[in-house]
Amino acid sequence: MKRWISAFRLRTLPLSLSLIAMGSVMAYQRGVFAWILCIFALMTTLGLQILSNLCNDYGDSVNGADNEQRVGPTRAIQSGAITPKEMRIAIVLWGLFSLTSGMVLLFFAYPRLGYNGIITLFVIGLLCIAAAITYTIGKRPYGYIGLGDLSVFIFFGLVGVAGSEALYEGNLWIPALLPASSIGLLSVGVLNMNNMRDYESDKQTNKNTLVVKMGIHKARVYHTILLSVSFICLIAYIMIYGKHTQYISLLSIPLFVKNVIFVIHHSGRDLDKQLPLIAMSTFFTVLLFVIGTLV
Repeated sequence: MKRWISAFRLRTLPLSLSLIAMGSVMAYQRGVFAWILCIFALMTTLGLQILSNLCNDYGDSVNGADNEQRVGPTRAIQSGAITPKEMRIAIVLWGLFSLTSGMVLLFFAYPRLGYNGIITLFVIGLLCIAAAITYTIGKRPYGYIGLGDLSVFIFFGLVGVAGSEALYEGNLWIPALLPASSIGLLSVGVLNMNNMRDYESDKQTNKNTLVVKMGIHKARVYHTILLSVSFICLIAYIMIYGKHTQYISLLSIPLFVKNVIFVIHHSGRDLDKQLPLIAMSTFFTVLLFVIGTLV
C-alpha cells in the first residue's frame, strides 16, 4: 500500500478539499446546503485528483519528463515501485470510481438540477476525466504545450467551486465565480511553483510548460500576480455578497506574502518544500472563510 499511497501524492489533496468546502459553504450561506451532495462531491473530486496524479506519473514517465535530471519527488514508475501496466490498470479503476461517484452525485442532485442540468454537469464530469488523462497522456498532451495553467484555473476553480455550488443551488449562481476564480488562481499558483521547480528538466525534455515559455524571471512576476488577484477576487466577493466576519479569511495573506518572497529568491529543488505549504495555505484560507461564514 505504501507505494500506492506515495503515487496518490496526498499532499495535493488539500486543494480538492478546498474546492468543495468553498462551494459548499456558499451554498450554506444561501440556505441550500445538503450533506449528501457534499459527501459525494468530495468523493468525486478526490477521485479526480488522484486520477490526475496517477496519469501525470504515467504520462511524464512515458514522455521522458521523469528522468535523472528531475528535481522533484521521485515518481512511482520512475523509481520502479509501480510498473506501467499496473499504473494503467489503476488509472482505469480510478477513472471508473470517479465516474461512478459522479453519477451517484448527480442522482441525488436531480431534484434540484432537473434533466438539462444533469446532462450539462454529466458532460462537464466527462470533460474533467478527459482533462485529467490528457494533461500528460496522448500524442499531444496539453500540459506539454503550455495549457496546463488554463486547465487548472477552469477545473480547480470555475468548475470545482462554482460547479459544486451549482449542485446545491440548482443552477449557476454568478457571484460564485469570484471565490471560484480566487481558488482557481491559487491552484494555478501551485502548478506554477511546480513548473518553476522542474524548469530545467522540462526544458531539456521539451515539456513546454508556461514557465518554460516565459522563463523563470517572468514566472516569478506571474506567480505574484496570481496570488494578488486571487485575494482581490475574494475581497470583492466578501464586500458585495458576503458578511463582515468572512474577512477573517484574509489572515492567511502573510503566508502567501512569505511564499512570494521565497519564490523570488529561490529556484529548482528549493521550491519543492514550498509546494505542500502553499496547498495547505489555500486550504487554511478556505477554512477561515468557512469559520467566518458559520459564526
